[in-house]
Amino acid sequence: MTRPQQRRFRGGLLAWYDAHRRDLPWRASRDPYRVWLSEIMLQQTRVAAVIKHYQEFLRRFPTVQKLAAAREASVLAAWSGLGYYRRARMLHAAAKIIAREQGGKFPASEEDLRTLPGIGRYTAAAIASIAFDEPVAVVDGNVERVLQRVSGKRLAGEEMWFAANQLLEANRPGDFNQAMMELGATVCTPRAPACLACPVVELCATRGELAAVAKTAPQMKREIHYSLAQRDGEVFLVQRARDASLMPGMWELPEMESVNGATPSFTLRHSITVTDYTVRVWQNVSSGMAGKWIPRERLERIALTGLARKILKKAEGFRQESPTH
Repeated sequence: MTRPQQRRFRGGLLAWYDAHRRDLPWRASRDPYRVWLSEIMLQQTRVAAVIKHYQEFLRRFPTVQKLAAAREASVLAAWSGLGYYRRARMLHAAAKIIAREQGGKFPASEEDLRTLPGIGRYTAAAIASIAFDEPVAVVDGNVERVLQRVSGKRLAGEEMWFAANQLLEANRPGDFNQAMMELGATVCTPRAPACLACPVVELCATRGELAAVAKTAPQMKREIHYSLAQRDGEVFLVQRARDASLMPGMWELPEMESVNGATPSFTLRHSITVTDYTVRVWQNVSSGMAGKWIPRERLERIALTGLARKILKKAEGFRQESPTH
C-alpha cells in the first residue's frame, strides 16, 4: 500500500469508528486500570460475555489497590465464568506489584508494561496506546485478519507486527488500534465478511475471504457425570488440589461414574477448547468423595469453576432438596 493509500485507509477507518463504534463500558475511560482489566478479560473470551463480568469486577475491586489487597479466592470468585483462571492469578500478581512497588502507578510504555505478570506484547501495546497514547500497534486475531485481507498476503510473526505499525495512525494510536479490532470483529469477520459495509473496501486486495489453507481441528466428544447433592439451602462441593494443573483450588461438583439403568436429573452441553462435553447431572446421588457443604448464599463469593456455575444455574429449575433428619 502506498503512503497516500495508507492515509486514506487511516482517515476512512477512523471516521467509520467515530460514527459506528460499539458502546462498550471500558471505552468510557482511559484509566489504565480499566483498560488493563478489559484487555485481560477479553483474551479468549467474547465481548458479550465480558461486559457483565467487567462491571461486577469493578464494583468489587474499583482500584488497583483494592485488587492488590484482596484475597486470591475473592479474585477467582469474581472471575468465575470467564475461564482460563491463570489470567486472574496473573492479574492479581501484577496488581500487587503496581500497588506495592510502584505506588499504584502503571508503567506508561509498552516495554515497561511487559515486565508485569500476564502482560504480553499485545496487551502491553493495547494499554500503552489506549491509556497513554504511545504510538504502538496491536495485533490480535481481528487485526491479523484485516491486515491479511487488505494486503492479500499470508502475513505471520514479525512481518505482521511490522505491517500493523506501518499502517498505524500515530496521532490517535489508541483509537486506531480499537478501530482495527472493531472492524475485524463486526465487519471483516472470519466467515462471510460484510464487504459492502466496510469503510476501506476500495483499498482491500481481497474483498472477501482468503483461501483456506488448513482445516480446523475437529471437536472431540466426551461424556462426564456429576453429583448434585443439596440440603437445607446448602450444596455439596469439592475443591481441586492446590497443585492441580487445571484450575487449582477451584470449587466444583463431585465427578462420578454413571448410574447404570437410571436416568440423570438433567443434561447440558459444555465446550472447552477442542472438547465438546455432554454433562449428565445426578441429584442427591452420593459420589463418595470428601467435600464440604456450602450455603447457597456463599456461592457467589467462592471460586467456582465455570461448569459448576453453569450446572447450579440450570439446577434452579430442578431443585429437589433431600429431607433433613
